[in-house]
Amino acid sequence: MGVIKVENIKVFAYHGCLKEETTIGSDYRVDLSVETCLNKSSTTDNLSDTVDYVLLNHIVVKEMGVPAKLLEVVAKRILSEIFNSCKTVTSATVSVSKINPPIGGDVEKVTIVLSESC
Repeated sequence: MGVIKVENIKVFAYHGCLKEETTIGSDYRVDLSVETCLNKSSTTDNLSDTVDYVLLNHIVVKEMGVPAKLLEVVAKRILSEIFNSCKTVTSATVSVSKINPPIGGDVEKVTIVLSESC
């Protein structure tokens, strides 16, 4: 087994429960980790024998582009699409962080973390 991480994906998106959040938008950070077998790709040197991290980044950007009230919903969509698109992935964890959330305090970010295994 092995792990592929795609970290600090920066996205501007329109998630939130407040009308202003879905109108003005916010900066987000997404971190992703997937477990898969890397034995074959580590010997063949073929992209087709591994999980393409370009595809993982594309999935994150695509799903972050669909507005939702809750970050949990976005994270679940990301995980579902990873398992649909990457059949060799056995487990995945996604962290979605809203930078400078509008919560009436000096907070750098809020983060939700969701994991799933098949």
